[in-house]
Amino acid sequence: MAAHIRRRLRKGATTTAVAAAAVAALAASQAPAAPLADGSAGSGDPKAAGEDTASGETDGAATGNSPYYTDLPPLVTPDRPGSSSGLPAAGSAEAGIPASVLAAYKQAEQTVATTDPSCRLPWQLLAAIGKVESGQARGGRVDANGTTTSPILGPALNGQGFALIKDTDGGAYDGDAVHDRAVGPMQFIPSTWASWGQDANGDGRKDPNNIFDAALAAGRYLCANDRDLALAADLDQAVLSYNRSTEYLRTVRSWYSYYQRGTHEIPDGTGTLPSTPSTPTPSPRPGTGSGPSATPSPKPSPSKPGGKPSPDPTKPGGGGSTSPTPKPPTPTPTPPSETFGSLENAGTGPLRATAGQAFDERVSVRARNALGAPLAKVPVTFTVTGDTGTLFAGGTKTVTVRTGADGTATAPKLQAGEKAGEFTVTAVAGTGRPRTLTYAATVTARQADSIARTDEKALVAAPGEKFADAVTVEATYKDAAAAGVAVTATMVKDPLGVIDNDKGPYFKDADGKPVRTLTTLTTDADGQLRLPEIFADDNEGVYLLRLTTEGGASVVIKLTVEAPEETAPEEPAPGETNAPEPTETPAATKP
Repeated sequence: MAAHIRRRLRKGATTTAVAAAAVAALAASQAPAAPLADGSAGSGDPKAAGEDTASGETDGAATGNSPYYTDLPPLVTPDRPGSSSGLPAAGSAEAGIPASVLAAYKQAEQTVATTDPSCRLPWQLLAAIGKVESGQARGGRVDANGTTTSPILGPALNGQGFALIKDTDGGAYDGDAVHDRAVGPMQFIPSTWASWGQDANGDGRKDPNNIFDAALAAGRYLCANDRDLALAADLDQAVLSYNRSTEYLRTVRSWYSYYQRGTHEIPDGTGTLPSTPSTPTPSPRPGTGSGPSATPSPKPSPSKPGGKPSPDPTKPGGGGSTSPTPKPPTPTPTPPSETFGSLENAGTGPLRATAGQAFDERVSVRARNALGAPLAKVPVTFTVTGDTGTLFAGGTKTVTVRTGADGTATAPKLQAGEKAGEFTVTAVAGTGRPRTLTYAATVTARQADSIARTDEKALVAAPGEKFADAVTVEATYKDAAAAGVAVTATMVKDPLGVIDNDKGPYFKDADGKPVRTLTTLTTDADGQLRLPEIFADDNEGVYLLRLTTEGGASVVIKLTVEAPEETAPEEPAPGETNAPEPTETPAATKP
């Protein structure tokens, strides 16, 4: 019976007023969700529902106010209120959400909860919008990566029943180089996607046709302007910023309430596709109202016996008094308690770390209003600038954090890169005249507190020859192998290494020329270093090689250059002599 009534309601819903009544009846038949904000009910003016007007959102909605599905949830809820959403696959097909689509919504909720926890984005709201915009990506017709198997495109926004939005992307997203069209499962217009597009599936592309990318983009868009979606007014503002229609808000609200009561996962491609599109409403002429909030034309009053109907004051020549042209409301000045005043350091200490290690300190700032009191919910953007490779936890160089009730915002931990040097962290907050704080930070090279030879073998070479045995050392830091530590090797005259030596053992550079200092040496993953070959010149003697590391550890190694000992002649046996044997002289020839 309920389904029969709903079909009849939809069949007869030829006006927006009847459609709104049908949604209201459905909402009343189910357990209540978060209530509509004051001013939302029955108003066709999004501003009546608390629509943002100071943030630039009045320039256009995320979807360009494209058409959407008006099908309403079943009157029977999928599960009792308060139950878990892990329901079996059996039950109403309307309650099922395709697996990849559901995973995308939940992933977006988790991601936003990490980067913008004060927004409190529920995945059920994304599901409601996805249902109304595209029927959950046309029933979950997506590939293994979450990209729709064919593009989902709205009609050309050519001003004929829809907004007039000329092409902004050269047809790159929507294939239309004349007018923009809403694109993908969350129906973003290209100009909005250019600002809010995300790469949530890690494929290096921001694709509005990918449900993971689109769901995260929608979540961030809904959370804009410091919204807390656990508040009815903020949730209404968010939905209306997506599509500026009160009927749209009511439809999304109905599905949101429905999904809050339970849902379950179904295979991709098996979802139920809605069938009832919204009817475009021509844009109102300047000076006229729109939607249910517009003032209807007065009807003639019943005529008196023998009299004539009262003239319609809104028609030419109708006579009667007309309402005076309303004056624009006087802007209400923003109280000082809501005005951004200053951004200050909230106790950030020196920012120093060894290469590859995490910084102990975290950058923290405090926002204050014009009266000097802490200012909450202010977005602060922290940015790392420099070439040391340092990033915030999570692998990004930029992150936005809102201030808490005490006005403070603390950036995630910094992870030092492998390159030593200096960099900066900049905190920016406020619009119009942003406030900026800059923090200097330093990455030092990896260190060692000890370095020693791995063996004690004497190192000896003859003049003009090379040392046969290689020199290997091991560096440690706090008794652990110190990998990636820079080591300097220098031939010196004294154990302290104050005086360099200009003779004796030497290394060779790339051109084969003698050098007695090397500065490009680094320990391996095990903290060990094998020195290049060492050669001896013609000067005999004992020489010193000093190795020093970042952190101050050092070791001095002795190198000896000496000629090999000459072998003494053998002693003769008794009765023998070392004198050379006489040779016979030939007899003189007689004449």
